[in-house]
Amino acid sequence: MSVVTPIRLNKREQLKSRQLAVNDHPSIFADIYKEDINIAIWQRELSVDIKNCTHDLLQTHSNYQTSLIATPDTVLNKLIESESELNNAHALCKDIAELVEMFCVLFGLEEAGLRLTTLDRAMCPRFHVDWVPCRLICTYHGVASEWLPHETVDRNKLGQANNGLADEDSGLYNNKGNIKQLRAGYVAMLKGERWDGNAGAGLVHRSPQVPSGENRLLLTLDFIS
Repeated sequence: MSVVTPIRLNKREQLKSRQLAVNDHPSIFADIYKEDINIAIWQRELSVDIKNCTHDLLQTHSNYQTSLIATPDTVLNKLIESESELNNAHALCKDIAELVEMFCVLFGLEEAGLRLTTLDRAMCPRFHVDWVPCRLICTYHGVASEWLPHETVDRNKLGQANNGLADEDSGLYNNKGNIKQLRAGYVAMLKGERWDGNAGAGLVHRSPQVPSGENRLLLTLDFIS
């Protein structure tokens, strides 16, 4: 994951306003272009076929992970043909291919960086912002990512400015109730620090703690540098 330690913000930068956009239709992703939006969430329920594919994959390949350069035209065949673990997971692969197409069309990209991985622990356990323009994330199984609304964060406590204290003790946020969490199946666009005009307002988020004996299946899509 690309993580940046933010610089200390001045008063003008701290006054930036950023909000959530959420809907049960993928058209909500277009809202990420609005200056005051730093997370857009498509709330959806996964189909039974996708859930079954995910369950079978986790049962037979608990340490599965792949990274590849994906294009809307080739990603489906590339996943099914080059990843033997996904040969019987057509519904899952088809859904991923549709998300790749949405991501590329939304941002006018020819290709995207795709990562699909199983996790049994928090990959990025501290709250942070990403040094990317925008990232798509979807947890297909298990606990999903956590995030903080912009107005609840003291960004001067991010990174090394936490003085070695845990997030809950550093003053980064006021109370546990500030923490929001996605659900399995939801698709989110997370605006990062490299989005034009968004420095100091990238979405603050972290990986969730994974309960013992459980795991997650996480998809991320990124711009190709």
